[in-house]
Amino acid sequence: MAEAAQSRVQAAVESAVQGLERERIRGMQGAMFRCSARCCEDGTASMQEVQRCIERCHAPLAQAQAIVTAELEHFQDRLSRCTLHCNDKAKDALEAGGAEARVRGQLDACLAACGDDHLRLVPAMAKKMKDSLAALRQ
Repeated sequence: MAEAAQSRVQAAVESAVQGLERERIRGMQGAMFRCSARCCEDGTASMQEVQRCIERCHAPLAQAQAIVTAELEHFQDRLSRCTLHCNDKAKDALEAGGAEARVRGQLDACLAACGDDHLRLVPAMAKKMKDSLAALRQ
């Protein structure tokens, strides 16, 4: 049961990130490469000027990648805390003399609830990332 919830969360996050990549990141990548190419076409610029120009072109994409990475790390941290809570509850129940089969069932139910709760958070996380990336272009 817990594995199914984990698979659903993973699929939802991957789908959200792929959509974000198609809708926002690819365009930024294209703009970065076109901008960098223009830097290299400046025959009067010094090597350092070209390098600085390329770095300026790369900055928005680097910011976008940092936004996505930070949001995914935050989501993973929340999910990890939830699963740790479930594990702690199961350990406490076993130490209190609970039957292993019953505790395992409770653990599976708790982990599945974590997955379902976090599955509901994916659309809001995706919207937050899209909004943050859209603000970069302003």
